[in-house]
Amino acid sequence: MQQHWLFLSVAIVSEVVATSALKAAEGFTRLWPSLLVVGGYALAFYFLSLTLRTLPVAVAYAIWSGVGVALVTLAAWLLYGQRLDAAAIIGLSLIVAGVVVLNAFSGTASH
Repeated sequence: MQQHWLFLSVAIVSEVVATSALKAAEGFTRLWPSLLVVGGYALAFYFLSLTLRTLPVAVAYAIWSGVGVALVTLAAWLLYGQRLDAAAIIGLSLIVAGVVVLNAFSGTASH
């Protein structure tokens, strides 16, 4: 695995943890979830910045946001019992499909 993919993976996971903790932070009124949010976002942006040394910003951000949206949705379902309707599932599938197309078929992704 090339190092920039590892950095991007850490950035995505950190962002998903931070975003998922936002609900538990209750408007930053609860200390530990709030610290998880701030620390998670700091780690996410640090590792995203390392990723941008070698990957184009458009590609890195598309992957980060697309995979992040899908994982945050999964976390919301598992942690908070949030449900999705058919339109939401189709929309999320289109986001994931866009990331796959970008990586599989675009010359932009290979830097």
